Amino acid sequence: MITKNNPEDKKKQIQMVSIDELVPQDHLLRKIDKYIDFDFIYDLVEDRYSTETGRPSIDPVTLIKIPIIQYMYGIKSMRQTIKEIEVNVAYRWFLGLDFYDKVPHFSTFGKNYKRRFEGTDLFEQIFQRILLQCMKCDLINTDVVFIDATHVKAAANRKKAKKILVAKKSARFYDEKLKEEINADRIAHGKAPLKEKSDKDNDSDKNDDDNDSTTGSSQIDMSQLKEQKQSTTDPESGWFHKGEH
Repeated sequence: MITKNNPEDKKKQIQMVSIDELVPQDHLLRKIDKYIDFDFIYDLVEDRYSTETGRPSIDPVTLIKIPIIQYMYGIKSMRQTIKEIEVNVAYRWFLGLDFYDKVPHFSTFGKNYKRRFEGTDLFEQIFQRILLQCMKCDLINTDVVFIDATHVKAAANRKKAKKILVAKKSARFYDEKLKEEINADRIAHGKAPLKEKSDKDNDSDKNDDDNDSTTGSSQIDMSQLKEQKQSTTDPESGWFHKGEH
């Protein structure tokens, strides 16, 4: 038997319900709220607020939690984040806002950052404290490291450089780890595993292993060293070749 609801009647219903009842028990924000104590933020930012003058501020913890929501859920802008918070009960619950609390204007975070936090390491301290709490609760697995990098053009003259000798660092362990994961994925998708190294390459690796065993010897093994170009203007920069550039 077909059932037809009358949405107009339900839209105008008045019900007695708490905001906590509307947030699922397995919601990600509940898990974060369970394990992470954000109260340490009050002590970190206390000297950035006046104790005698000015209007009541937005709760600093609420202010920090807003960009956390933005980045966790991939919301593109702060303006859109505020719009999402206005209609999302879980977001309001996480921020400590009730049904009728006004959500901060989208420009509030930027203004507070400019006036209170710019030029400080407060965000770094907050990140480190949260990271430590996650580690204590065994929420972080350090077996695998993901690295993302952006190449930025160095303010250095490429003609001002010198040649230096540096030690070769083997990354074969990570190569094998990566290779295992790639092959598992390829097999899962019906593809053949990657080809094994040739005998020539294996012999080269074996030679490198033999050379590594001499580490600590008073005699310098030149096979353990390689020549590298280093900028005299910015020694921390590196040479990067892409295509014909």
